Amino acid sequence: MNRGSSAASCPASAPGDSQGSGLGRRVCSNCRKVLRQEKKIRVSLPLTRGPSAFIPEKEVMQANSLNERMHLLVEEFSTSGRLDNITRVMGLHTQYLESFLRSQFYMLRMDGPLPLPYRHYIAIMAAARHQCSYLINMHVDEFLKTGGIPEWLNGLEYVPQRLKNLNEINKLLAHRPWLVSKEHIQQLVKTGENNWSLPELVHAVVLLAHYHALASFVFGSGINPERDLDTSNGYRLISVNNFCVCDLANDNNIENSSLTSNNFEISDSLSELEALMDRMKRLQEEKEEEEEEASQEEMDTRFEKEKTESLLVVTEAFDDEIGSIADVSRYVEDPGFGYKDFGRRGDLPTFRAQDYTWENHGFSLVNRLYTDIGHLLDEKFRMVYNLTYNTMATHEDVDTTMLRRALFNYVHCMYGIRYDDYDYGEVNQLLERNLKVYIKTVTCYPERTTKRMYDAYWRQFKHSEKVHVNLLLMEARMQAELLYALRAITRHLT
Repeated sequence: MNRGSSAASCPASAPGDSQGSGLGRRVCSNCRKVLRQEKKIRVSLPLTRGPSAFIPEKEVMQANSLNERMHLLVEEFSTSGRLDNITRVMGLHTQYLESFLRSQFYMLRMDGPLPLPYRHYIAIMAAARHQCSYLINMHVDEFLKTGGIPEWLNGLEYVPQRLKNLNEINKLLAHRPWLVSKEHIQQLVKTGENNWSLPELVHAVVLLAHYHALASFVFGSGINPERDLDTSNGYRLISVNNFCVCDLANDNNIENSSLTSNNFEISDSLSELEALMDRMKRLQEEKEEEEEEASQEEMDTRFEKEKTESLLVVTEAFDDEIGSIADVSRYVEDPGFGYKDFGRRGDLPTFRAQDYTWENHGFSLVNRLYTDIGHLLDEKFRMVYNLTYNTMATHEDVDTTMLRRALFNYVHCMYGIRYDDYDYGEVNQLLERNLKVYIKTVTCYPERTTKRMYDAYWRQFKHSEKVHVNLLLMEARMQAELLYALRAITRHLT
């Protein structure tokens, strides 16, 4: 697929003032050079059709039109009263969608420690850490509908101090959750007029983790802004979670972009698929033939090797400064704070999953302090982890357990979480470099995700299978954030 890199290949730009919030944000470096010279250019982007900029519209619509169950779920659990683009894309996996909508509805609508406007404002604060205007816009509307004070939308300086006090834990959970400590919890729940009760704090933490992870899904799946009536001449001003202008423009035809490959590319991607199938088969056979399990020392070495190699997975360079984006920066404190590789800090101990597991520790704590949310989250984690159709691209009757576990555990590895009983050698065998780049970007810097990254891995796989990958990444990320936060709360209690 040919994609030129010159700024001339971008769609026509309209002259205007320089106050557009998206100016130069989701534009590639070559385009940005031109924009720096033309301060008054406001970049406009043709609306791509359908719910996703990455997935052909007909694939999503065909699945949705036949899916009566999805429409019933939306009627029962939608918080916005309509079928939004996230739901349309998740509708490719209705079993999972049910768990997702049920838990999200509970967090936002059902009885809980926090008042409704607080819930939506916390969602805005979480989404703003990743510059996710799609989620920000959605929850600005919901905040106002549930009786939120409009003045709060002017920025963090207009909100109550107790909400401002969430800034630190929001920042840490979004980018470096391993830094969350019992001292952060003590600071929030200490006696005083702005303190948080533990149930309120757990509700807030669940919302923060949910919306950080959902931002990963929005960017990873190329979720388009909803069509609305204020679009001018079929164009929308580029916003902070649209995709690089030339990245999309050079696809020319989003509908057919994934189908137009030359014979060499098809042959190459088929050989990739066959190679992956062979590796899975060989690993399974080796497991069955092994008379003795690898020593703990050897398992330690394999984890450390994978953690170190994850440092070498470099994503595209972006200017991560949020401060220039007015509609986002108002909800963000310390905009320059971002993800830094866990493994670069030798003084931080690895989080041994066996010492604090979701099943034995996190679940019971969260369920005790925020009734029933533990059951809903547990169902969602189990659903995505076990979800399978026993297919891989054109192959049927395939056991994909090994592949799903590698995806989930690789995310946790990047967050410094280690499973003693898992052989991290499998990660290198099963996840090729383009996929690792994609995983790291979607999980750690979701706002940098491009269609090129999405197209570059698993080229023979169905779009629904790639959406399943995004669901796994989203839930692995959410669980990692919750494990760190809940461990800190446990330490505070003990």
